[in-house]
Amino acid sequence: MNFDLNTIWFILVGVLFAGYAILDGFDLGIGALHLFTKDDMERRILINSIGPVWDGNEVWLVTGGGALFAAFPNVYATVFSGFYLAFILLLVALIFRAVAIEFRSKQPMRWWRQMWDIGFSIGSILSALLIGVAMGNIAWGVPIDAQGEFAGTFLGLLKPYPLLLGVTTVALFMMHGAIYGLMKTEGALHDKLRRWAMNCIIFFVICAAITTMATLLYVPHMAERVRENPWLFSIALLNMLAIANIPREFYHGRDWLAFLSSCGTMITLMALFGLDQFPNLVYSQPNPENSLTIYNAASSHKTLEIMLIIACIGVPLVLAYTTCIYWIFRGKVKMDRMSY
Repeated sequence: MNFDLNTIWFILVGVLFAGYAILDGFDLGIGALHLFTKDDMERRILINSIGPVWDGNEVWLVTGGGALFAAFPNVYATVFSGFYLAFILLLVALIFRAVAIEFRSKQPMRWWRQMWDIGFSIGSILSALLIGVAMGNIAWGVPIDAQGEFAGTFLGLLKPYPLLLGVTTVALFMMHGAIYGLMKTEGALHDKLRRWAMNCIIFFVICAAITTMATLLYVPHMAERVRENPWLFSIALLNMLAIANIPREFYHGRDWLAFLSSCGTMITLMALFGLDQFPNLVYSQPNPENSLTIYNAASSHKTLEIMLIIACIGVPLVLAYTTCIYWIFRGKVKMDRMSY
């Protein structure tokens, strides 16, 4: 892998989207678990556990989308036009989730809060599902013509493999959110989350195993680079060890280490995804020669240079902001007059 500007931007975009998956992943997981408790106070605690950070977490998605647009505009145009309805659904789900978080406590009526609780949960599950389906289509391949334009339909995106990856993403985020909730809660809700977390871990492990087998059997090009470079199997091994360490740390009550293992699982999964895709950004199926790569879909060399300077300034600021917010709002969520 030659580390030219195109490759650097490929890695940077991947890092930004991986950061979004890790940070907003537990937000979406908390939302997916939200309706499992019927107690209003417990639901409020769950929302308050992500209240100070959820909007900052979504900055990573915006930044990743902006980086993709700046570095690889042809990919941005093709993907957003081809996945138009799917992305509109994703935006609606993310917006509705955000509105639900803000509006839920504006009125005391039970029906009012129940309505926004349902909206929050559905928006979270749908967002996670659509993100997984989009990644599944990128891995499987989408029809692209010789001009680099999407040549398929919306229904054509709903293949079994992308849907399987969508369900696996929901399972991953639910597990991630449940473990995060354990670190932020105490008492009866903490005990409930411990039971839910174990079920979520089992759900994810089953989904991950099925997805891995389906990938090896039906999407062989996604494992081609690892086969050609055996040393890359070390990343797959790290991924397996990270997944295996989650229930181990969970069993011993080391929730923070279980959460770090969950983060490690996401990082290694994204690393494998990126390595298997490289240098493709959008794999063309059934005509691989029409694939959009980091070279034929990139901006000019000068644009990549200027944007890299801006990224070197902006990304540390985002990291500093994120670190500061998590430090300020560390610890357990408590419901008192000082609650945020």
